[in-house]
Amino acid sequence: MNHEEHEKHEDQILIFVFLRSFVANKNTMANYWLLKSDPEEYGFDDLIKDGSAVWDGVTNNLALQNLRQMKKGDVILIYHTGAEKALVGLATATSNPYPDPKANNEKLVVIDLKPNKRVNRPVTLSAIKALPEFADFALVKLPRLSVMPVNPKQYQRLAELAGL
Repeated sequence: MNHEEHEKHEDQILIFVFLRSFVANKNTMANYWLLKSDPEEYGFDDLIKDGSAVWDGVTNNLALQNLRQMKKGDVILIYHTGAEKALVGLATATSNPYPDPKANNEKLVVIDLKPNKRVNRPVTLSAIKALPEFADFALVKLPRLSVMPVNPKQYQRLAELAGL
């Protein structure tokens, strides 16, 4: 093996080790999500009162794909739609996704979640849209999507804005 081939082989090994580590960490580290809720139907106060809930009613294909990626222990930001349009609470997934027991469609899944706490300062959609670091955030780009990932930097910034 000549020098160039050796360097290429070392680069391939490093990439493999990095990807293997990334996959291993992805399976053990909590992810961040945002779930939208209409407070007129079921809001964060209802979740606090109930102590836990089955998050159901998701039918959009992309939202279902996102819901299927959640896992027990993931951190969930609860966002109120309607007139409020604000991030209002923090919750935790207490189950992995499972088939919706109330649906006659095996494509529909649900998760269980429990409330953690109400945010100290609600973060409005207009405040989020005003910040350049959220230009690519699904809440801004795909406003009708009800289940969306939140990357760690976005989560940290939202937590800061919300006083968490």
